[in-house]
Amino acid sequence: MLDKFLPRQDFSSYEDFKENYRVNLPDNFNFAYDVVDEWAARQPGKTAMVWCNDHGCERIFTFADMKRLSDRGANFFRKYGIKKGDTVMLLLKRHWLYWVCTLALEKIGAISIPATIQLTKKDIIYRCNAASVKMIISAIDHEIVSYIEEAAAESPTVMYKALVGEKREGWIDIETEIENAPDEWTRPVGSEDAGGRDNMLMYFTSGTTGMPKIVVHDFYYPLGHIVTARYWQRLGSEGLHLTVSETGWAKCAWGKIYGQWICGVAVFVYDMDKFVPVNLLKMMEKYRITSFCAPPTIYRFLIREDLSKYDLSSIKTACTAGEPLNPEVYNQFKNATGLDIIEGFGQTEATVLCANFEWIKPKPGSMGKPSPLYNIDIVDDNGNTCPPGVEGRIVIKGLDREVPPGLFKGYYRDEESTSRVWHDGMYDTGDVAWRDEDGYFWFVGRSDDVIKCSGYRIGPFEVESALMEHPSVLECAVTAVPDPVRGQVVKATIVPAKGWHPSDELIKELQDHVKKVTAPYKYPRIIEFVDELPKTISGKIKRKEIRQHDLDRY
Repeated sequence: MLDKFLPRQDFSSYEDFKENYRVNLPDNFNFAYDVVDEWAARQPGKTAMVWCNDHGCERIFTFADMKRLSDRGANFFRKYGIKKGDTVMLLLKRHWLYWVCTLALEKIGAISIPATIQLTKKDIIYRCNAASVKMIISAIDHEIVSYIEEAAAESPTVMYKALVGEKREGWIDIETEIENAPDEWTRPVGSEDAGGRDNMLMYFTSGTTGMPKIVVHDFYYPLGHIVTARYWQRLGSEGLHLTVSETGWAKCAWGKIYGQWICGVAVFVYDMDKFVPVNLLKMMEKYRITSFCAPPTIYRFLIREDLSKYDLSSIKTACTAGEPLNPEVYNQFKNATGLDIIEGFGQTEATVLCANFEWIKPKPGSMGKPSPLYNIDIVDDNGNTCPPGVEGRIVIKGLDREVPPGLFKGYYRDEESTSRVWHDGMYDTGDVAWRDEDGYFWFVGRSDDVIKCSGYRIGPFEVESALMEHPSVLECAVTAVPDPVRGQVVKATIVPAKGWHPSDELIKELQDHVKKVTAPYKYPRIIEFVDELPKTISGKIKRKEIRQHDLDRY
């Protein structure tokens, strides 16, 4: 399959890779037709996905299965009036129907919006109205189902709600509908056909200076993940790959569908109710996982277990991304398994930007070197290249000449935010790093203060807004505090309102309040009360000063 898209697949060195890697962009490329259906035609019995859960259920899907089910899914969506350009929100955790729905939506040209089930009513209302969502499909989780029902009343574009796992009044039984839908489906023609630069996928970011922005990817986005799968995760044409991620996060697109299936590797999906390190290790052993990718937080929990009790010899590559990896975690995992943890770096707005590719020796804690897909540089405030050892912003250059596959099209309905980061032929990632003498990149932090806790991206603005709704809060600033397990945790520095006094009871009340107002994982684990916040002359809160102060304390 790779030969359809890569004029050359093998390289002798990183320099050769960086200089000569190219991707063919077929006219009107559509992953569902041009990869999945193509595999179904070439090797119908080839395994596409192995799925299991904590309740003893297991399903193995071939590419022929995926074609048949996605054709039925396309007929299902068409039955309910979903057409090219419509938006459908998917809150499906790790249920196998996520893959069916994603492919089906691609076939009709509708836009999928993956989302986590940890959203609240407020989150859902905002997303539905911001993206004009027409249908919501959810896995059974009674809390999120209730939120969706409440949110739908304030979301005028939502016409249908579909549910997996339970029959419920007012909801479409999507499993039954797809099971009974016709198998026959023909790719649309003319204006109804979708592919190439058409919108395919939207992700909501975690907002830092406002509400979350909507990242828009086109149908060429999957081709950007060839580098992710083949050259960072180092996948061949066979094997079983596990990326630990819920489908609501962009990490799913990185590791559970696009690049992996282009390479021909089957994906392993463990639909866990809750992350339990021992259970994950048992699954990795039982199913003979050949490649593994997870955020550093997962590795931190894994090395706490006695890894010698598990046969992990089938694993040939172990990767990580999402936050910097502690060298101690790297060393302990390597001592236990003999495997290097291969770090990578990227964004929801792109694919892997830097990684420890196969021709370079990993340096624990380093993101590696730039992907050949992008013209990546580290620049100062004037746009000049920073010399080795000097911190600057990571940017992608040359976009006035060519936009590589994998890079987002912009922020949906938000030209101002798009132009703020994408201008003069350059995209500013908002991430700060430095480059060493060997060309390795080292992550410093986000210029926009996004907090990365246990693999989640948390925007301080959302947490601050939630806190400000409580009458005890006069002012607040939300920052990150280093944590040995989670990487970072959320800290709130609060100026109490008149008549309110710091106490353990108030801390608990504020934490519970945030959990109710926004997604529970965003609540501040640390709360400090102060008389005033450090500010600039113009009145802006100096979060950097707070973070620096905390580094000496935590």
